[in-house]
Amino acid sequence: MTKPFDFQVFSYARQFADSAFKAQVLVLKGLEQAAGLQLGALEQHSRSAADFLSIAGEARDPEALRGLWDKGVALGRAQAEQAVALTQNLVAVGRQTAESLGALMQPLAAANDAAAPNAAGGRKSAAR
Repeated sequence: MTKPFDFQVFSYARQFADSAFKAQVLVLKGLEQAAGLQLGALEQHSRSAADFLSIAGEARDPEALRGLWDKGVALGRAQAEQAVALTQNLVAVGRQTAESLGALMQPLAAANDAAAPNAAGGRKSAAR
């Protein structure tokens, strides 16, 4: 009498485990993409700062220092623009990951909805 119920429970548990594994893979891919974007931005910022410091070390007269001010402002603007672009890319990766997770969970929710009436009927018959 419990075989159909046991089969349904094991089938649901297997589907849940498969979905959990796929979800973990999706999340790890999203984290990998986000880390790659952040490391790329860090590399660009470091390279820009090193170039600026190299130029600053070569400044010997007041005119070179005035030119250094303009280059510092340009560097700050460029880094701010890169930070905005990085943030937009990170949001896009997060949204893509969330959408993929939502699509992955839809069949699991449908299976849960299909199993709910059977479980409720099982409880009623067990109470008698």
